[in-house]
Amino acid sequence: MSILNRKKKDEQNAAPADEAKENAPSVEEKASAVNEEVKQAPKKETKGRGRLDPLIKSIQPRVREFRVSMKLLSKSFLAMLGLIIVITMVIIALLAPLLAPPPPEWRDTSIVPKYFNQGISPPGSTYFDPVHNRTVDFILGSGEDGSDIYYGVIWGAQTSIRLALVVVLSAVVMGIIVGAVAGYYGGKIDELMMRVTDVFLSIPGLVLAMAVIAVLKPTIDNIMISLVIVWWPSYARLIRGQVMTIKENTYVEAARAIGAKKNRILFRHIIPNAISPMLVSATMDIGSIVLTTAGLSYIGFGPPGVAEWGRMANEGAGYIVGFISYQGVSYNPYWIIFFPGMMIFLFVMGFNLLGDGLRDILDPRLRR
Repeated sequence: MSILNRKKKDEQNAAPADEAKENAPSVEEKASAVNEEVKQAPKKETKGRGRLDPLIKSIQPRVREFRVSMKLLSKSFLAMLGLIIVITMVIIALLAPLLAPPPPEWRDTSIVPKYFNQGISPPGSTYFDPVHNRTVDFILGSGEDGSDIYYGVIWGAQTSIRLALVVVLSAVVMGIIVGAVAGYYGGKIDELMMRVTDVFLSIPGLVLAMAVIAVLKPTIDNIMISLVIVWWPSYARLIRGQVMTIKENTYVEAARAIGAKKNRILFRHIIPNAISPMLVSATMDIGSIVLTTAGLSYIGFGPPGVAEWGRMANEGAGYIVGFISYQGVSYNPYWIIFFPGMMIFLFVMGFNLLGDGLRDILDPRLRR
C-alpha cells in the first residue's frame, strides 16, 4: 500500500511540472525575443548615429596608422629637424605681412621695394625717404638700387612655397592619371603614353624649362607651367611601375571576381596602394623645384623685381669678391647673396630631411 501511495504522490507532483514545461517558452522563442530587443534598443538610444558608424570604422585604421607613423617620425632626429625647418618656413610665409609689412603705397606685395637713392648698404642701416617722409630700416641691408633684402627674404618664402606646391600637385595629378591608366590597361594605350613620356624625359629638364620660358614670358606663372612640363613624366613612370605590380595582387583579383568595374578597381584599390613612393618623391621634389626655380632666376630667366631668392642672389653675383663704400667705410656686400642663399639652403634641406624620414616610415621593409 505504501508503494502505491508513493507512486500516486509522484504522479500528482509531476503533473504540474509537465504543465509548466509545456507552457514555458522554447529556446527559439527566447532567442527571437532577445533579437527584437537588440534591434529596438539602438533605435531609441543611438538614433542618428548609425549612419556614421561605417565612416568611423573606416577611419579608425587610418588614425591608428597615422599615430604609428608619427611615433616613428618622432624617433628620427633628422626627420624632426626637417619638419621643424619646414614648419618654420610655412610660418614665415603665412606671417609675411606682419614680419615685413609692405609700404602703404605698395600694391603688389611680391615686388621688392627699392629706394634708388640709397644704393647698397650694410645690415642695420637706415634711410630717410623724402618722398613719403619716413625712415626705412634695412635689417639685412640693401641690394642694388636700394632693394630691401629683408623684405625679399621674407616674402620670398611665400613665393617659393606657393610655386613649389602648385608645381608638385599639378605634376602629381598628371603623373597619376597617365601612369595609372598606362600601367593598368597596358597594350597600345601603355605604348602610346609611355612613348610620349619618353620624349619629355629625353630632353634635359633645365633646358626644357628655359625653352618654355623663352617662348612665353619670364613670370612666376610661366615658370610654374615650365616646371610642371618638366616634372610630370617622372611621376608617370613611377606610378606606372607601382600599378603594374599591384594589379597582380590577390585582393585585385578578388575585386575582379565579384564583378567590380575597372575604373573602381583602379581608383579604389590600386592607386591608393601605389602612391606611397610618390609621396616621398613629391616631398623631396618640393625642395628641388625651389632650387631649380632659383637656378632659372639666377641665370636671368626669372621675373625682374620679384621677391624670389634666386633672382636676389643674382644681384649679388657681381659683388662676391668686390667692395663697396658706405659712409666712408669699405664693405664686401656679402649680404646680397648670403641671406637669399641661406634661405634656399634651409628650404631644400628641410624638405629633403622630411622626405627621407617619410621614406623610412612608408617603406615596410624599413619599419620592421
